[in-house]
Amino acid sequence: MSVVAYNSDTHLFGWYLGFVIGSVIITVIVAEVGAVLSVARRIGGQAQQADQGLSVAYDHTYALRDLTRTRDIAQSVTQNLNRTRQALER
Repeated sequence: MSVVAYNSDTHLFGWYLGFVIGSVIITVIVAEVGAVLSVARRIGGQAQQADQGLSVAYDHTYALRDLTRTRDIAQSVTQNLNRTRQALER
C-alpha cells in the first residue's frame, strides 16, 4: 500500500503556495512590529526629554508660587493708602 501512495501523483503546488504566502505574511508582520517598536522607542526618548524639560521649568518657576502672596500684600497696601488719603482729605 505504501508503494501505491508513493507512486501516486501528488500535487504539492498548494503546499508550496501556502508556504510562500505564509512566509510573506509573517515577514510583513515582523517588519511592521519592528517599525512600531522603533517609533515607540523614539517616543519614549522624547517623553523622557520632555519630562526633564518640565522638571527644569518647574524648578525655575517655583518661586512664582509666592507671587499671589505678593499680589495680596500689594492690594492691602493700596487699600490702606486709599483709606489714609480719604481720611486726610476730610
